[in-house]
Amino acid sequence: MIIDNIYGMNIQQLEYVVAVDRFRQFSKAADYCHVTQATLSAMIKKLEEELGIIIFDRKTNPVITTEHGLTVLEHANKILMQLKLLREGVKSAKKTVEGHLKLGIIPTVATTLLSIFLKPVLDKYPLLNLEIHELTSMDIVEKLRVGILDLGILATPIKGQWEIEETILYYESMMVYGVENEREMFIRPEEIDSEIIWLMEEGHCFREQSIKVCNLKKKQNLPKNLNFEANSFETLVNLAEEFGGITLIPELYYQTMSERRKQKTAMFKTPIPVREISMVYYRPFAKLNAVEKISAEIVKRMEGRLLTGGYRPHELSIIGI
Repeated sequence: MIIDNIYGMNIQQLEYVVAVDRFRQFSKAADYCHVTQATLSAMIKKLEEELGIIIFDRKTNPVITTEHGLTVLEHANKILMQLKLLREGVKSAKKTVEGHLKLGIIPTVATTLLSIFLKPVLDKYPLLNLEIHELTSMDIVEKLRVGILDLGILATPIKGQWEIEETILYYESMMVYGVENEREMFIRPEEIDSEIIWLMEEGHCFREQSIKVCNLKKKQNLPKNLNFEANSFETLVNLAEEFGGITLIPELYYQTMSERRKQKTAMFKTPIPVREISMVYYRPFAKLNAVEKISAEIVKRMEGRLLTGGYRPHELSIIGI
């Protein structure tokens, strides 16, 4: 690479500096960079000698970046970002999807979507090394903005000005589990009068969407000696069966349920509340070719899979977060 060596210093040294500043420990930074601590420390020491400054105060725990070090860090981040853009530009020009790609995905989508698109994408792009993390929406957004993640899959639109761009993948209807009348196939949100409504724990966007759909003003009545919030749809459904009450589930999860449980599930009447699922990215760090190719693959796999595809836009109500 034409900028892999700059005035005696090299890109690895800059990457090591950024890692130490991030983790505040040489050992953790070395693990992250996949080198020994001795190698990382020696490379940074050599850079300090070349520049004639001290970048890190090693006497403190955690390590502190010095004033001169902050200047080096600022320029290092700019150089590494430009290098990343250069490499991605070359890959995009070649129209290939390859290299290491870090994807964040919210758990309420990961549980069903990954099994649909993951194997086809990996088979189609054998040079792609995909690293996947299940995270909350806000964690994904923050990690995109600092370059820790390359792509994210989550429910949109996202409230606030996050400078995050979106490529819509599909619309998924929200459904009600725990309907006592098996003949009642369609209901309205205002018809939900159950005293118990089981919700995801704090931090899950599906919890906030459920609260909006059911117009909940406060936490619903659980058994007096129980304080519990679930982390999966399976848990929510099991609790609704055991204690009564209802819970909301997304359509893709509904498709995995047994026929017996499907009989206790109802769709909403139009306008149907849906969650919009999108591929999101932060343009300064974006791997646009990967965004385009992987998004297209997911859209292709979702065609004809969801009931929402048979409805007109005005018959759907997007529930944001």
